[in-house]
Amino acid sequence: MSNKKILLVDDDPNVRKGMHVRLTANHYDTFFAADAIAAMAEARKHQPDLIILDLGLPGGDGLVVMQWLKAIPALALIPIIVVSARDIRANQHRVLKAGAKAFLQKPVDNSEFFAVIRCALGDPALPNESVVYDLGMA
Repeated sequence: MSNKKILLVDDDPNVRKGMHVRLTANHYDTFFAADAIAAMAEARKHQPDLIILDLGLPGGDGLVVMQWLKAIPALALIPIIVVSARDIRANQHRVLKAGAKAFLQKPVDNSEFFAVIRCALGDPALPNESVVYDLGMA
């Protein structure tokens, strides 16, 4: 199995480190960005398979980053999962409408986190997994 590349975009180094540990333990390669400008540069440089994006970023909101990504043909189809401390009820519709595959509110449950990642990457679910996640793909 080849490792999928995931770009983690969050301004909190502790969040990046925690997600990095969880992802690498599950055989994902991770790259980091702490602000909107670095997110674009890292996405262009690494062409990740998935982007995990916070909404509150220095240099531009996560929604702005999604707009920039969608405007670049080489990056437009990269699935994005938004992971944010912002209220899910106030932001989920905007995030999904902007093109994210899912919105998860921090702190994120580990099993939900990986189920959403697998789904966004098009990987098969675990055989005895019965939970279905609404990823806004209807």
